[in-house]
Amino acid sequence: MSEQAPTPYRVMLLVSDDQRLSAWVKLASALCPQSGEIRLRGMITIPEGVSLSEGATRARQLRESLDQIARELDTVHDETIVHVDYHPLQRALTEIAQIGADLLIVQWQGTAGSTGGLSSNDILRSAPCDLILLRDGAWDGEGPVLLSLRGGPNLELGLRAAKALAGESAITLLHVADSPRTIPNLSAILSAEPRITRAITVISRVAEGIVRESARHKVIVMGATFQNPSWDASRSGPLAEQIESQTETPVMMVRAHNPEESAFHFPRRRYRPVESLSTKVDRWFAQNTFHSREFSDLAALVALKERQGVTISVGLPALNEEATVGKVIATLKYVLMDEYPLIDELVLIDSNSEDNTVQIAQDYGIPVYKHPEILPEMGTYRGKGEALWKSQHVLKGDLIAWVDTDIVNIQPHFVYGLVGPLLKRPNIQYVKGFYQRPIKIGDTLQAVGGGRVTELVARPWLNLFYPELSGIIQPLSGEYAGRRSALERVPFFSGYGVETGLLIDLHEQHGLESIAQVDLEERVHYNQPLVNLSKMSFAIQQVFISRMEKRYGMQILDKANRSMKLIIHEPDRFALDIAEIVDQERPPMIEVPAYMTARA
Repeated sequence: MSEQAPTPYRVMLLVSDDQRLSAWVKLASALCPQSGEIRLRGMITIPEGVSLSEGATRARQLRESLDQIARELDTVHDETIVHVDYHPLQRALTEIAQIGADLLIVQWQGTAGSTGGLSSNDILRSAPCDLILLRDGAWDGEGPVLLSLRGGPNLELGLRAAKALAGESAITLLHVADSPRTIPNLSAILSAEPRITRAITVISRVAEGIVRESARHKVIVMGATFQNPSWDASRSGPLAEQIESQTETPVMMVRAHNPEESAFHFPRRRYRPVESLSTKVDRWFAQNTFHSREFSDLAALVALKERQGVTISVGLPALNEEATVGKVIATLKYVLMDEYPLIDELVLIDSNSEDNTVQIAQDYGIPVYKHPEILPEMGTYRGKGEALWKSQHVLKGDLIAWVDTDIVNIQPHFVYGLVGPLLKRPNIQYVKGFYQRPIKIGDTLQAVGGGRVTELVARPWLNLFYPELSGIIQPLSGEYAGRRSALERVPFFSGYGVETGLLIDLHEQHGLESIAQVDLEERVHYNQPLVNLSKMSFAIQQVFISRMEKRYGMQILDKANRSMKLIIHEPDRFALDIAEIVDQERPPMIEVPAYMTARA
């Protein structure tokens, strides 16, 4: 049995803005061993009473800045997250416990205010790792550093922080003692650390001594204490507050996490505050809504894919799309396969087109499959969902993206925008695209809308019965991507209901945080006649009802009429027509023997 590789030393840097991001990352790099890694995190604090969704734009802007610097430095981990919350720092502390970070560096608002919704004392008590709190200021310039400590568990971390800030400049050690009897011999520290050029001891009037010394230094590094010491306790408040109020010099607070030293160790919070459903959805909206431009650095995205060792397949479902399929294939193939090898395969999944769709695809040299001929032993049904379900058998990638072939204004971001979150965030299993939808009627573009079936059927049903999914902007969009490991374990509806079924079932299996949505900007497509939208609505509502049957143990569809009267109103015909509209529910692909044999 091979030995497991040791876990690297992890530094989490938590910032609230990107104004001096390079300086913050430089500091984190100085505190991170060569073999370690830095996790960049942002925090957007929303005032109580305001919807968390209001933080979506700021979160996107901060995430773009974090992503940019992550691409530039090898020591920075690819995954960047911005926590949007009333108490985002508490969210970050919960994450630290999960990933096992060793050091947390926080852009601090000082002792008087709250940082990420928590007081300084709450942060000091709750952080499950070494902690550095640093206020903004001119701490990244040249100049000496004042290191003020009592010794104890903060000594080593304080020295590391002071050296990281000092660069080539000197460090002054100001030791605080309770009484003359407790003054240690500092010569050992001075000889061991030549960067410390002065050492002084203060017994009384500690705040005054630190403030006086701070005038000669660019930053003060202080060890945190877990209780207000008897020395220097006064009406002016705790020591750190006194110092902050009397000097313009930036203050850094360090607290080592050392459970063995009970005098310096507080019990950490184990509870997670209960939140409302609305708050949960608002947070998800702010944190898991991306823009395709966040993933536009294709060279970096390819490098990330190669480091992860994953493959990406793009399936193009088609039925009589000769007017647009050529441009779709050419655009994606040239940019995302020939110029940047992001896509490993581009495959047309045809549903027995009667025009030149198949020939056009073959002329571009991409594989073409007719979905009725895939897994023939399973039979076949008409519908896009059937094509997508069967395509899992012929597509080879670890990540699978499906893009409709009726898009008039196809661009590469329709694909890299979908796979970007899957590469950046390992917890995300499924990504939906959304966009503005100018509809092409003849040669004219009509007004932008969210889609009539989306706004009149899908989103109202989601809000009523699946409210955790109420933040999905366009649940019926035809562009989406997911991990094979998730997609192969859910059923597929054969027709119009495929998007609704996938969304509900993946949410049931993996939870809201596993789903993301990406702004693909503008999608131009041809308008569908109203009768087709009626059929779509009829099928989608049946999917909702079928899932409610499973959830509540009811039988409704058995008693329902599954055929629909369609109104035919044409210049020479006014009548009723009837159509059987029933989506077949295909089993999870992982239950199909031929699929499992092929994957083995």
